[in-house]
Amino acid sequence: MKNKVIAELKRIAAENNGLLQPEVVVAEAKPETSPLHSRFEWDNTVAGQNYRIWQARQLIRVVVEVVAGTDRTTNVFVSLTSDREKESGGYRILTHVLSDNEMRHQLLADALSDLELFREKYKELRELAVIFSAIKKIKRKK
Repeated sequence: MKNKVIAELKRIAAENNGLLQPEVVVAEAKPETSPLHSRFEWDNTVAGQNYRIWQARQLIRVVVEVVAGTDRTTNVFVSLTSDREKESGGYRILTHVLSDNEMRHQLLADALSDLELFREKYKELRELAVIFSAIKKIKRKK
């Protein structure tokens, strides 16, 4: 099944000058015979609610405030893996997370995991080798 999905996405990209646009993918997935069809929620009631939840997540992620006495901004809320693993999930106020040793440790572990994903995604770019080296050093110190 995974190979069929990959092949279909590559086909769609090839037919669109190598550019894969989400709107086109949805349109191509509409026929029930499409290998992508089962990957989407087609009940608009369910999809509408899921979309609003996604919008709420986007809103929470982009909320920033100015750090007192500086012109720097910081996120107000963060999502910890330990919370995402629970069914209810949720976000926490960053300052509360930073003041709690256990939550701060989880945030650092999450950040290092994100950095590892970044490294894996861009490992072919030799120009980022210095950054990747710094990531390794930080992981060893932890």
